[in-house]
Amino acid sequence: MSETAYNAFGHLLRFWRRVRGLSQETLALSLESSTRHISFLENGKARPSEALVDAISRALNLGERDSSYLRLAAGYLAESREVDFQAPEFNWLRKATLLSLRAMDPYPAVLTDRYCRLLMVNRSWVAFYRESVSAEELAKVENHYQFVFRRPPEGVALKSWQHTLAMILMYTQQEALLTNDPIYHEMVRELAAHPSVPKDWAQIASRLEPMASFRVEQEYRGRLMRFFSVNLTVGAMGPASFASEPRLVINTLYPESDELDLSEALDGDLSHPLLYY
Repeated sequence: MSETAYNAFGHLLRFWRRVRGLSQETLALSLESSTRHISFLENGKARPSEALVDAISRALNLGERDSSYLRLAAGYLAESREVDFQAPEFNWLRKATLLSLRAMDPYPAVLTDRYCRLLMVNRSWVAFYRESVSAEELAKVENHYQFVFRRPPEGVALKSWQHTLAMILMYTQQEALLTNDPIYHEMVRELAAHPSVPKDWAQIASRLEPMASFRVEQEYRGRLMRFFSVNLTVGAMGPASFASEPRLVINTLYPESDELDLSEALDGDLSHPLLYY
Protein backbone atom coordinates (compact mmCIF):
# COMPACT_ATOMS: atom_id res chain seq x y z
CA MET A 1 0.00 0.00 0.00
CA SER A 2 1.27 3.52 -0.82
CA GLU A 3 2.59 5.44 2.15
CA THR A 4 0.38 8.36 1.15
CA ALA A 5 -2.80 6.31 0.66
CA TYR A 6 -5.48 6.81 3.28
CA ASN A 7 -6.04 3.58 5.20
CA ALA A 8 -9.82 3.75 5.48
CA PHE A 9 -10.17 0.08 6.41
CA GLY A 10 -7.63 0.33 9.22
CA HIS A 11 -9.27 3.41 10.68
CA LEU A 12 -12.71 1.79 10.58
CA LEU A 13 -11.38 -1.43 12.09
CA ARG A 14 -9.71 0.43 14.96
CA PHE A 15 -12.85 2.55 15.51
CA TRP A 16 -15.19 -0.45 15.76
CA ARG A 17 -12.77 -2.49 17.83
CA ARG A 18 -12.70 0.32 20.40
CA VAL A 19 -16.48 0.80 20.25
CA ARG A 20 -16.87 -2.87 21.14
CA GLY A 21 -14.22 -2.56 23.84
CA LEU A 22 -11.94 -5.22 22.38
CA SER A 23 -8.16 -5.31 22.46
CA GLN A 24 -6.22 -6.33 19.37
CA GLU A 25 -5.37 -9.57 21.14
CA THR A 26 -9.00 -10.39 21.97
CA LEU A 27 -10.11 -9.69 18.39
CA ALA A 28 -7.23 -11.76 17.03
CA LEU A 29 -8.18 -14.73 19.21
CA SER A 30 -11.80 -14.60 18.04
CA LEU A 31 -10.58 -14.62 14.44
CA GLU A 32 -7.93 -17.29 15.03
CA SER A 33 -5.43 -14.73 13.81
CA SER A 34 -2.50 -12.91 15.46
CA THR A 35 -2.23 -9.59 17.25
CA ARG A 36 0.54 -8.68 14.82
CA HIS A 37 -1.81 -9.18 11.83
CA ILE A 38 -4.58 -7.06 13.42
CA SER A 39 -1.98 -4.35 14.05
CA PHE A 40 -0.82 -4.53 10.43
CA LEU A 41 -4.43 -4.24 9.22
CA GLU A 42 -5.03 -1.16 11.35
CA ASN A 43 -1.75 0.44 10.28
CA GLY A 44 -2.27 -0.28 6.60
CA LYS A 45 0.67 -2.68 6.31
CA ALA A 46 -1.61 -5.57 5.34
CA ARG A 47 -4.73 -5.86 3.17
CA PRO A 48 -7.53 -8.17 4.32
CA SER A 49 -9.11 -10.87 2.21
CA GLU A 50 -12.82 -10.66 1.55
CA ALA A 51 -13.42 -13.63 3.87
CA LEU A 52 -11.47 -11.93 6.66
CA VAL A 53 -13.46 -8.70 6.28
CA ASP A 54 -16.70 -10.65 6.69
CA ALA A 55 -15.28 -12.56 9.66
CA ILE A 56 -14.29 -9.28 11.31
CA SER A 57 -17.80 -7.91 10.74
CA ARG A 58 -19.25 -10.94 12.49
CA ALA A 59 -16.72 -10.74 15.33
CA LEU A 60 -17.57 -7.08 15.87
CA ASN A 61 -21.31 -7.76 15.54
CA LEU A 62 -21.75 -5.16 12.79
CA GLY A 63 -25.10 -4.59 11.12
CA GLU A 64 -25.73 -4.40 7.37
CA ARG A 65 -24.81 -0.72 7.08
CA ASP A 66 -21.56 -0.89 9.05
CA SER A 67 -20.38 -4.18 7.58
CA SER A 68 -21.02 -2.65 4.13
CA TYR A 69 -18.80 0.30 4.99
CA LEU A 70 -16.08 -2.08 6.15
CA ARG A 71 -16.26 -4.05 2.89
CA LEU A 72 -16.14 -0.87 0.80
CA ALA A 73 -13.15 0.45 2.78
CA ALA A 74 -11.32 -2.82 2.10
CA GLY A 75 -12.01 -2.58 -1.63
CA TYR A 76 -14.95 -5.00 -1.87
CA LEU A 77 -18.51 -4.29 -2.99
CA ALA A 78 -21.12 -3.94 -0.31
CA GLU A 79 -23.25 -7.07 -0.14
CA SER A 80 -26.88 -6.51 -0.99
CA ARG A 81 -29.93 -8.69 -0.83
CA GLU A 82 -33.22 -8.23 -2.57
CA VAL A 83 -36.13 -8.02 -0.17
CA ASP A 84 -39.87 -8.36 -0.71
CA PHE A 85 -41.44 -4.91 -0.63
CA GLN A 86 -44.84 -6.54 -0.07
CA ALA A 87 -43.69 -8.41 3.06
CA PRO A 88 -45.62 -7.61 6.27
CA GLU A 89 -42.56 -6.04 7.93
CA PHE A 90 -42.63 -3.29 5.29
CA ASN A 91 -46.22 -2.21 5.93
CA TRP A 92 -44.93 1.05 7.41
CA LEU A 93 -42.72 1.70 4.37
CA ARG A 94 -45.55 1.09 1.93
CA LYS A 95 -47.70 3.52 3.91
CA ALA A 96 -44.95 6.15 3.92
CA THR A 97 -44.28 5.88 0.19
CA LEU A 98 -48.01 5.90 -0.54
CA LEU A 99 -48.34 9.20 1.32
CA SER A 100 -45.35 10.55 -0.62
CA LEU A 101 -46.93 9.63 -3.96
CA ARG A 102 -50.22 11.22 -2.91
CA ALA A 103 -48.41 14.41 -1.94
CA MET A 104 -46.87 14.62 -5.42
CA ASP A 105 -50.25 14.89 -7.16
CA PRO A 106 -50.90 16.56 -9.59
CA TYR A 107 -47.43 15.59 -10.85
CA PRO A 108 -46.95 12.07 -12.33
CA ALA A 109 -44.91 9.89 -9.98
CA VAL A 110 -43.96 6.21 -9.70
CA LEU A 111 -42.19 4.11 -7.10
CA THR A 112 -39.69 1.58 -8.45
CA ASP A 113 -37.31 -1.01 -7.00
CA ARG A 114 -33.60 -1.51 -7.75
CA TYR A 115 -34.45 -3.06 -11.14
CA CYS A 116 -36.81 -0.19 -11.98
CA ARG A 117 -39.82 -2.48 -11.63
CA LEU A 118 -42.98 -0.54 -10.85
CA LEU A 119 -44.27 -0.93 -7.30
CA MET A 120 -46.72 1.97 -6.98
CA VAL A 121 -48.06 4.80 -9.13
CA ASN A 122 -50.02 7.92 -8.23
CA ARG A 123 -53.25 9.17 -9.80
CA SER A 124 -51.42 11.81 -11.82
CA TRP A 125 -49.19 9.19 -13.45
CA VAL A 126 -52.25 7.26 -14.62
CA ALA A 127 -54.02 10.43 -15.80
CA PHE A 128 -50.93 11.77 -17.58
CA TYR A 129 -50.16 8.66 -19.62
CA ARG A 130 -53.82 7.87 -20.33
CA GLU A 131 -53.56 10.81 -22.73
CA SER A 132 -51.23 8.84 -25.02
CA VAL A 133 -51.42 5.20 -23.88
CA SER A 134 -54.52 3.03 -23.61
CA ALA A 135 -55.68 1.93 -20.17
CA GLU A 136 -55.06 -1.71 -21.12
CA GLU A 137 -51.48 -1.03 -22.25
CA LEU A 138 -50.76 1.12 -19.20
CA ALA A 139 -51.98 -1.64 -16.87
CA LYS A 140 -49.42 -4.03 -18.40
CA VAL A 141 -46.40 -1.80 -17.73
CA GLU A 142 -44.10 -3.62 -15.31
CA ASN A 143 -40.77 -1.84 -15.68
CA HIS A 144 -40.21 1.91 -15.78
CA TYR A 145 -37.09 1.67 -17.97
CA GLN A 146 -38.89 -0.49 -20.52
CA PHE A 147 -41.74 2.03 -20.50
CA VAL A 148 -39.31 4.89 -21.11
CA PHE A 149 -37.76 2.88 -23.97
CA ARG A 150 -41.03 2.59 -25.84
CA ARG A 151 -41.33 4.47 -29.14
CA PRO A 152 -40.77 8.21 -28.54
CA PRO A 153 -43.51 10.72 -29.38
CA GLU A 154 -43.42 12.27 -32.84
CA GLY A 155 -41.14 15.28 -32.95
CA VAL A 156 -38.85 14.39 -30.04
CA ALA A 157 -35.27 15.47 -30.71
CA LEU A 158 -33.50 12.22 -31.67
CA LYS A 159 -30.16 13.19 -30.12
CA SER A 160 -31.69 14.04 -26.75
CA TRP A 161 -33.76 10.84 -26.80
CA GLN A 162 -30.75 8.68 -27.60
CA HIS A 163 -28.76 10.33 -24.80
CA THR A 164 -31.46 9.34 -22.32
CA LEU A 165 -31.43 5.73 -23.53
CA ALA A 166 -27.62 5.61 -23.45
CA MET A 167 -27.50 6.87 -19.86
CA ILE A 168 -30.04 4.29 -18.69
CA LEU A 169 -28.13 1.53 -20.45
CA MET A 170 -24.81 2.67 -18.96
CA TYR A 171 -26.23 2.54 -15.44
CA THR A 172 -27.71 -0.91 -16.04
CA GLN A 173 -24.55 -2.25 -17.70
CA GLN A 174 -22.28 -1.13 -14.88
CA GLU A 175 -24.62 -2.59 -12.25
CA ALA A 176 -24.49 -5.88 -14.16
CA LEU A 177 -20.70 -5.88 -14.36
CA LEU A 178 -20.20 -4.86 -10.72
CA THR A 179 -22.67 -7.31 -9.21
CA ASN A 180 -22.87 -10.07 -11.87
CA ASP A 181 -26.60 -10.04 -11.15
CA PRO A 182 -28.39 -12.06 -13.87
CA ILE A 183 -31.40 -9.75 -13.73
CA TYR A 184 -29.26 -6.76 -14.65
CA HIS A 185 -27.55 -8.76 -17.41
CA GLU A 186 -30.94 -9.65 -18.88
CA MET A 187 -32.06 -6.01 -18.65
CA VAL A 188 -28.98 -4.94 -20.61
CA ARG A 189 -29.70 -7.49 -23.35
CA GLU A 190 -33.33 -6.38 -23.63
CA LEU A 191 -32.66 -2.64 -23.55
CA ALA A 192 -29.66 -2.76 -25.90
CA ALA A 193 -31.79 -4.59 -28.48
CA HIS A 194 -34.24 -1.66 -28.70
CA PRO A 195 -34.19 -0.25 -32.27
CA SER A 196 -33.81 3.35 -31.02
CA VAL A 197 -30.58 2.61 -29.12
CA PRO A 198 -27.50 3.83 -31.04
CA LYS A 199 -24.72 1.29 -31.56
CA ASP A 200 -22.23 3.62 -29.87
CA TRP A 201 -24.42 4.11 -26.77
CA ALA A 202 -21.49 3.35 -24.43
CA GLN A 203 -19.33 6.05 -26.05
CA ILE A 204 -22.24 8.51 -25.85
CA ALA A 205 -22.92 7.76 -22.18
CA SER A 206 -19.22 7.97 -21.30
CA ARG A 207 -19.31 11.66 -22.25
CA LEU A 208 -22.33 12.39 -20.05
CA GLU A 209 -22.60 12.67 -16.29
CA PRO A 210 -25.73 11.32 -14.55
CA MET A 211 -27.92 13.80 -12.70
CA ALA A 212 -30.83 13.40 -10.28
CA SER A 213 -32.87 15.67 -12.57
CA PHE A 214 -32.86 16.09 -16.34
CA ARG A 215 -35.10 17.45 -19.11
CA VAL A 216 -37.31 15.13 -21.12
CA GLU A 217 -39.87 15.69 -23.85
CA GLN A 218 -43.27 14.07 -23.44
CA GLU A 219 -46.46 14.19 -25.43
CA TYR A 220 -49.42 15.57 -23.50
CA ARG A 221 -52.83 16.23 -25.03
CA GLY A 222 -51.45 16.14 -28.53
CA ARG A 223 -48.57 18.51 -27.86
CA LEU A 224 -44.87 17.87 -27.26
CA MET A 225 -43.86 19.49 -23.97
CA ARG A 226 -40.76 19.66 -21.81
CA PHE A 227 -40.66 18.25 -18.31
CA PHE A 228 -38.12 17.80 -15.54
CA SER A 229 -37.66 14.14 -14.64
CA VAL A 230 -36.56 13.97 -10.99
CA ASN A 231 -35.37 10.86 -9.13
CA LEU A 232 -35.52 10.66 -5.34
CA THR A 233 -33.93 7.74 -3.51
CA VAL A 234 -35.99 6.26 -0.68
CA GLY A 235 -33.90 4.66 2.05
CA ALA A 236 -31.05 5.18 4.46
CA MET A 237 -28.04 6.52 2.61
CA GLY A 238 -24.42 6.69 3.67
CA PRO A 239 -21.24 8.51 2.62
CA ALA A 240 -19.63 5.33 1.25
CA SER A 241 -22.15 4.36 -1.44
CA PHE A 242 -24.44 2.37 0.83
CA ALA A 243 -28.20 2.29 0.41
CA SER A 244 -30.42 0.27 2.70
CA GLU A 245 -32.76 -2.38 1.32
CA PRO A 246 -35.19 -2.22 -0.25
CA ARG A 247 -33.54 0.18 -2.69
CA LEU A 248 -36.43 2.33 -3.86
CA VAL A 249 -36.68 5.33 -6.15
CA ILE A 250 -39.52 7.78 -6.73
CA ASN A 251 -39.50 9.26 -10.23
CA THR A 252 -41.59 12.39 -10.78
CA LEU A 253 -42.33 14.54 -13.83
CA TYR A 254 -42.65 18.30 -13.34
CA PRO A 255 -43.71 20.55 -16.24
CA GLU A 256 -41.11 23.11 -17.29
CA SER A 257 -43.87 25.61 -18.03
CA ASP A 258 -45.62 27.13 -15.01
CA GLU A 259 -48.73 27.58 -17.14
CA LEU A 260 -49.40 23.86 -17.58
CA ASP A 261 -52.02 22.70 -15.09
CA LEU A 262 -52.04 18.92 -14.68
CA SER A 263 -54.66 18.86 -11.91
CA GLU A 264 -57.57 19.13 -14.32
CA ALA A 265 -56.80 15.63 -15.64
CA LEU A 266 -57.38 14.01 -12.22
CA ASP A 267 -61.17 13.95 -12.52
CA GLY A 268 -62.90 10.72 -13.43
CA ASP A 269 -62.08 7.04 -13.10
CA LEU A 270 -58.33 6.45 -12.84
CA SER A 271 -57.99 2.75 -12.12
CA HIS A 272 -54.65 0.92 -12.32
CA PRO A 273 -53.33 -2.28 -10.69
CA LEU A 274 -50.59 -0.33 -8.84
CA LEU A 275 -52.79 2.58 -7.76
CA TYR A 276 -53.63 2.01 -4.09
CA TYR A 277 -55.92 4.99 -3.43
